[in-house]
Amino acid sequence: MTLGDERVDAFSEAERTTTHDDEILATSLTSDEGAMIRARFRMALSEGIWVTEVSTSFPDATLRLLTGVPKGDRALELGEVRAEDPEAVTDAIRTHPDISGYDQLYVDDQRAIGQYEADEKGLYEFLWASSLPPEFPIVVENGAMEFDLTATREQFEAFGAALDDTGRQYELLTLVHTDEQESLLTDRQRKYLTVAHRRGYFDVPRECTLAELADTLGVDKSSASETIRRGAGRIIGQFIVSHD
Repeated sequence: MTLGDERVDAFSEAERTTTHDDEILATSLTSDEGAMIRARFRMALSEGIWVTEVSTSFPDATLRLLTGVPKGDRALELGEVRAEDPEAVTDAIRTHPDISGYDQLYVDDQRAIGQYEADEKGLYEFLWASSLPPEFPIVVENGAMEFDLTATREQFEAFGAALDDTGRQYELLTLVHTDEQESLLTDRQRKYLTVAHRRGYFDVPRECTLAELADTLGVDKSSASETIRRGAGRIIGQFIVSHD
């Protein structure tokens, strides 16, 4: 994952926007103020923190922060590693001087989960500064993280101010009003896609099969497949239209 050299200021005023991301945001923020905003960001991580050092040492690995809570001047975190050799990555985490009390909860040939304490909270402390709870999982690859945010317009603007204060490079990957999302999908499509996402059906490699997903939903495979394909098709179509 590589960030562009040019910083995308996603929170600039409409009259001084120069990128497509900014145009989307400016249009969105002039619409219904009561709508919730859902956005996805990619952000360069600060140097000198353990997750930056580990992720750049293993650029093909994916580190997923499943949950994290403050514990004094430390953070108690539950993290997942997905890699060709997950134990090599977890060994690097366990032996890092900023990590203590690493407890490996699960490991196989491609995935490992562990609980640990970290000396720094810089991975997501800017979210707390903006009075928004972190939305997990936070995904880290090769020195950059991606995360989702759901907020009102006022909260989103406050988040933008807090983010600008950090001076970090970031990209606004997607931005959707929930009222647009609600009209885009039927209730059934939204339910099936939500379950599929949470079960890891869209992950690479998949964490559940179509048969397992259909069993969870209580339907046959053909019904699950058709509903998911129709819902995904609407989302992809909307994405292509909005970017055209």
